[in-house]
This record gives sequence, C-alpha cells and structure tokens, in this order.
Amino acid sequence: MRATTLCATILSLTLASAVALAQTPPPASPTPGATDKQAVSKACSDQANAKGLHGKERKKFRRACMRRGGTPQ
Repeated sequence: MRATTLCATILSLTLASAVALAQTPPPASPTPGATDKQAVSKACSDQANAKGLHGKERKKFRRACMRRGGTPQ
C-alpha cells in the first residue's frame, strides 16, 4: 500500500513539473529593429560630434540623419 502511494505521489509530481516546464515561454530576445535604431542613433551622434554641432543645429542634423538611416551626407 505504501509503495503504491509513494509511486503515485512521485508520478503526479513528475507530471506536474513537466507540465509547468512545458508552459514556460522562451526568454524574450531584443527585437532586431531596436538594435538597428540604436546603431543609427549612435552613428548620427558621432557625425554630429565630428561636425561640432550643438543645440538646435544638432537636433536638426540628427533628425535628418535618422531619416537617412545614419548614412553620411
């Protein structure tokens, strides 16, 4: 009787843990678009720094640069 109860308990715990593990979603990976946007933003900032732009001129340049995708003029 005890052996049957022990086996049933172990079996139910095994099934419960298997079900719980099967429902766990995979870890979220960063979206590819976010990384691309960061790279474009960095490239535009570097270009603005190289030109020595500040204030409104820098904002205007970065806005246009972001629309171009970070490519130099």
